[in-house]
Amino acid sequence: MAEANDFQPDGETLQMLRDMANRLRIHSIKATSTCGSGYPMSCCSAAEIMAVLFFHTMRYKQTDPEHPDNDRFVLSKGHAAPVLYAIWAEVGDICECDLLSLRKLHCNLEGHPTPRLSFVDVAAGSLGQGLGAACGMAYTGRYFDKASYRVFCLMGDGESAEGSVWEALAFASHFNLDNLVAVFDVNRLGQSGTAPLEHRTDIYQNRCEAFGWNTYIVDGHDVQALCQAFWQATQVKNRPTAVIAKTFKGRGIPNIEDAESCHGKPMPKERAEAIIKLIESQIQTNRNLTPKLPIEDSPQINISDIKMTSLPAYKVGEKVATRKAYGMALAKLGHECDRVIALDGDTKNSTFSDIFKKDHPDRFIECFIAEQNMVSVALGCASRDRTIVFVSAFAAFLSRAFDQIRTGAISQTSINLVGSHCGVSVGEDGPSQMALEDLAMFRSIPSCTIFYPSDAVSTEHAVYLAASTKGVCFIRISRPETAVIYTPQEKFEIGQAKIVRSSIDDKITVLGAGITLHEALAAADDLSQQGISIRVIDPFTIKPLDAATIISSARATGGWIITVEDHYKEGGIGEAVCAAISREPDILVHQLAVTGVPQSGKASELLDMFGISAKHIIEAVKYILMKQK
Repeated sequence: MAEANDFQPDGETLQMLRDMANRLRIHSIKATSTCGSGYPMSCCSAAEIMAVLFFHTMRYKQTDPEHPDNDRFVLSKGHAAPVLYAIWAEVGDICECDLLSLRKLHCNLEGHPTPRLSFVDVAAGSLGQGLGAACGMAYTGRYFDKASYRVFCLMGDGESAEGSVWEALAFASHFNLDNLVAVFDVNRLGQSGTAPLEHRTDIYQNRCEAFGWNTYIVDGHDVQALCQAFWQATQVKNRPTAVIAKTFKGRGIPNIEDAESCHGKPMPKERAEAIIKLIESQIQTNRNLTPKLPIEDSPQINISDIKMTSLPAYKVGEKVATRKAYGMALAKLGHECDRVIALDGDTKNSTFSDIFKKDHPDRFIECFIAEQNMVSVALGCASRDRTIVFVSAFAAFLSRAFDQIRTGAISQTSINLVGSHCGVSVGEDGPSQMALEDLAMFRSIPSCTIFYPSDAVSTEHAVYLAASTKGVCFIRISRPETAVIYTPQEKFEIGQAKIVRSSIDDKITVLGAGITLHEALAAADDLSQQGISIRVIDPFTIKPLDAATIISSARATGGWIITVEDHYKEGGIGEAVCAAISREPDILVHQLAVTGVPQSGKASELLDMFGISAKHIIEAVKYILMKQK
């Protein structure tokens, strides 16, 4: 609860906050001047906001920035990183001398904040994403942890042009996140010119109120006004609060304050020294305020060591779509771990995450048709290891959230993204719904694990493995029903392929995944009747790829591999295999993949039309064998 003096702090406290703001300016100017790069002007506009938040409003343990009960802070305007680093230098978590190593190799004080630092939960820098992550933290605090911690997000006015900001505003209002405060640092200036609304704080207020937010306009350099606004926010129930702070870029710097064309320009050393002396002359106190301690009421969480406690309940030959198997596996996992949560973008009846919702309604978040915000919310929910997050959507629509996904990788966050309706096997819905670029996209994400299960049993294993895997995971699931090919006793491991069919007489290795594995098995049956044996491999994970199994199989089958995939050739399975065998001079790869933009039609017709059906696999096998004669 807010304390009585939060609304009207005494004169001494107010002066100490003003002085702290000026010390933050000095740190920011020194650091950027020393390294010769950075954004001191953006730091200066936010100095009073940061001082009030960290030394008056927020509750946290100075010596334990990652404590689960601490209030959260997200610096969405990540280019103002030096002012955040300055805060923690004043708090005592980092050494002041480290500020002078800003942006240098081997220093964790990077140009934009990342979770290499204990006081950073999510990476910042790609603008427009911070509020969505803050929404995830606030949702977790209110609905999962049911705890007292609050979440604060500092945003730039320029980034409010990003649509993802308004997705987040709608989300927070819809879910009554009264533990969330967004601060708009309206300093009028962007990178290359003025922001579209300049200092029209009334328009920001009207827009936020239209989205259902409780909103205050304040002078962002008036510490008393800021203290009052943040206190008032604690009294508002069932609505998030926006604080629209009118500020000036470069505040306190003569001839620079509110001037255009100064973004990202540090002060030359000789000028910086004079400015620092000027600001120092305005400081009247030399004593720091002590942040209030948090209320320790969040539950203790352990989300490690997630294991399957009962075998999959499927029979070989049974036909089940992997998307349905995903929904069933997720619901099962939810019964075994009460910190598993699911997010969906209004596709739950297609991704079958509605099975999870039926069993665990309190742990299902409907994010509606706002995939960018959905991924940002997931990053926030996963921060500080509070939840195991699964996000599902049509895989094609995850492409619009690629920037948020790469932010997840930079943040070293563990989230699981599940993409359904992959490839031309989607059928009649047509190319806009067909994910044909998703493997290429996720293969480019550092430390991303890509699962591509081919039946219900392997799908269930993929879900459980993803739940206990660090980093970003992607599970690619398909629309059509396909036969179960593995027994419930089959074991699966990341990076371990399955040789589904083999004999000593195999002539060629064929590798397929998902729908095309079944086409490869159908081709193998047909070829067998013609006296031709082929080896069929299910990679299970595309990244990491089991190169050893693929290479050994290729050597045992005449040095040829045929890859067949329901994906574009660029960046897909075929190219992954080519990379894996690149140092093997005696192995050749023949790629079958979708070429050109597809169209509507039956799944079987489209697989055949784009050359990835059993018929085309048979033709490729015979062509290669003919070349070998």
